[in-house]
Parts: sequence; structure tokens; C-alpha cells
Amino acid sequence: MDALVYDPVLGEAFRKMALHYGFLISPAAPGKPRHKGKVESGVHYVARNFMAGQQFADIHCANRRLQEWVMEVAGVRDHGTTHQPPLLLFREAEQAALMPLPDEPFSLCEIRVVNVHDDCHVCIDGSYYSVPHIFAGHQLDAFIHERVVEIYRGQELQATHIRCQQPGQWQTRLEHYPPHKAAYLERTPAYCRQVAARIGPATTQVAETMLSDRPLDRLRSVQAILRLEESVGPKRLEAACARSLYYGDVRYRRIKEILNAALDRDPLPETPDPLFNHPYIFARSGTEFFTTQPEAKP
Repeated sequence: MDALVYDPVLGEAFRKMALHYGFLISPAAPGKPRHKGKVESGVHYVARNFMAGQQFADIHCANRRLQEWVMEVAGVRDHGTTHQPPLLLFREAEQAALMPLPDEPFSLCEIRVVNVHDDCHVCIDGSYYSVPHIFAGHQLDAFIHERVVEIYRGQELQATHIRCQQPGQWQTRLEHYPPHKAAYLERTPAYCRQVAARIGPATTQVAETMLSDRPLDRLRSVQAILRLEESVGPKRLEAACARSLYYGDVRYRRIKEILNAALDRDPLPETPDPLFNHPYIFARSGTEFFTTQPEAKP
């Protein structure tokens, strides 16, 4: 029992509230009312001298009546211990030592242990919140407020997100991903189109051709094509894209082969080669595979 008095184990919500408002938690020993008798006597005084026999329409009415009672009765009486009016003692000695209240009131709905998945997110009430990728596979503490979700590791805050309003929503910060993953996510189709337009019309046409068909599947290929600019420059990449368009093959592998063989430096033929511009079609119509043959009569 003594161990709990001198080294108390605090509830996490209570501990957070004490940190928020900056007050000291000093628990009294259980079953020993004499350790906090003067505090309890103040509660009894309010209950017996203000609350007794009173009824209020709402909390605002009660607060107004309570303020009047403090200013006119409780605050000007001769206190039984100090033998001074409490309001006078408060203004002369205690008021200057008080800290201002925080701008935001403390609010905490729930504390929950959450698992960090491989995609750097934790799941809370069916919604997903990102945390730094180094915590993948670990357990963290989620402090779920009415409007905000805070995620801690021990005493250290790791992530703060606006709380999702319905299941299935995601709150993601790219800096929480590994560098290579964040770079991939930042290069969206719109971003790729902007980069391609800066390089030239042929590169733009290659990007549009690939993104117009299965954009999510081919986004990585477009990103890889645009990254070739870092090694060969925009002029050579534009020429390689123009050659790939001429021969009807805009795949990343083909453009890279053109650059590796320096074929981008060769001029294109003046007239298109019909061999490479002939559209590929099926040799047989699809209806041939599904046509019902009439049954032979016996």
C-alpha cells in the first residue's frame, strides 16, 4: 500500500490532463481522510451553504449564482483556518502565482494501443493514420480526441492527424514513408504530365499514351521514363520518345534501348514505315468462337 502512495501508478488520461494544465498530482493514502481533511471541508462548505436547497434552470444560471455567492458570501467571510477573507488572501498572495489556462481545453475521448502495419498506418475505428515507417510492426499508443488523433511512443509524440469522420478514410503524410516510397507517391499522373510537357511534345505524347490506358498500372513505367532525363538530359529523352512513337513502341524498355544504342541521335526516316504503322488485329473475329452451330438432323 505504501508503495502506491510514494510511487503512484497514474491513469494515462489523468496524467495527460495534469501535463496539459500543469498541475501536480499528489494522491492521499486510501482510507485515511485526515490526510486531505481540509480539502474535503471546502467541498462540504460549498455543498451545505450554496448547493443545499437550490435548483437551477441550467449550468449558466448556476454559474452566475455561484459567482455572486463567492463574491458576496464565501469570499468575504472570516476563514476558519487563516482567519482572513479568502478573496483578500487570494488577490494578495495567490493570484500572481497562478499560470494562465491553455488556449484549448483538455479533451480526451479514449487511449488505445494500436499496431503499426507494413504500410506505415494504424487503424482506428476503420480509418487509417500514418506514422513514421521506422515503427512498422510495433505497437504505439493512440490518444483519440474529439477532433484530433495523437500517436505516441512512450512519452514522445510521433504523429498528429485530424480525426476522420467516417470509416474508410485515410490521413497520410508522405514524410512518414521511406524515401523511395514517398518519391513514388509524389509523382502523380498530373505531376508526370507536367514534367513531360516541360521536356517536349514527343515525351508528352508518350506519357499521355501510357496514362490513357490503365493509368495506375502504367504510372510506374511513366515515372521510370521521365527519370531517364536525369542521366541523358531532356534533349536526348525527347528524341528517344519521338523514335519510339515513330515505331509504335512506347514501352520503357524500348526507350531505354534506344538511348543505350544512341539511336536517338540518328534522324528518323522522312516517311513512316508501313511495317511499323500497321495496326495489330486479331486474325479471326471473336464471333467465330461463340457462334452456335445448328444441330444436325437425324
